[in-house]
Amino acid sequence: MSQQPRDVPPPRPVGGTPVEGEVVGADSGLGAAARALADAVAGLLGRDEPGRDTRARDGSGPGRSAAGARAASGVLSDVVSAVAAAARDARAGSGRERATATGTDPRGGSAPSGLLSDLLDAAAPRLPIRDGARLRRAHPGASDAEIADALVARAARLTGGVGAATGGLAAAQWFAPPTLVAVPLELGAQTVLVAAVEVVLVGELHELAGRPAPGDARARAGAYLASWSTQRAVGSSSSGGLFAALSTAGTAALRRRVTRRLARSTTSVAPLLVGATLAARGNRKATAALADRLRADLGLPPAGPGA
Repeated sequence: MSQQPRDVPPPRPVGGTPVEGEVVGADSGLGAAARALADAVAGLLGRDEPGRDTRARDGSGPGRSAAGARAASGVLSDVVSAVAAAARDARAGSGRERATATGTDPRGGSAPSGLLSDLLDAAAPRLPIRDGARLRRAHPGASDAEIADALVARAARLTGGVGAATGGLAAAQWFAPPTLVAVPLELGAQTVLVAAVEVVLVGELHELAGRPAPGDARARAGAYLASWSTQRAVGSSSSGGLFAALSTAGTAALRRRVTRRLARSTTSVAPLLVGATLAARGNRKATAALADRLRADLGLPPAGPGA
């Protein structure tokens, strides 16, 4: 019996070609953290395979809501460790003075938005974004609108799962106050993990619409990261330009977007399991809203009923 094509991208950049050299900061904690983040995203997407139930395509099958949270729990600790390592490396390289200026404690666990945006920028070329042909092979017989619905449903399910997993960890820590020092790192990990999943969604919607960003893997990744930062399609009037992510203005836009995401992540630390519910719901809504804006920009049909 032939097996249904898996909706799982391999952990390699757009087009399947290697990134020239290593990611930015490859010899540093940032480079290692970027590789860990890209691997974590590939792991999340790989664990979120459609099941035999046909309703799994739109995320409504039995247990599909919990699947994202289970997958997220499996990789969140890896990303927390990666963010912590990158933060330690940044503090070691810049000294206690810079750590004090950014409001971080050289001994404690927190991750400023500048570090998180640098981490996203370094990881972007390694995110597993599929081109249009591979997306259609993974969804045989589906229209582009149906494929877009499936991509958005998967991303929203996973970002919601990341929020739920972070909220669950934070809820457990309410019973052990000394461990609350770790919460800022967990919020940083949630922020970059959610953002990276959304950057994959941004890239795949562009590819599906037949409007891939030009250039090599690094240039395309930068364009999709800029698109995520501005919440508009590549090349649209308010997207900040194709290579905005490489400019000073693009870097500032990326940091502002990461800062807003980080602020939204604080709902995860609400008492008990309320934080998990709020974070999951907020992440799902934000991912769906991003997708709606991009679909309009790219000329893709709007979300179908119940999508």
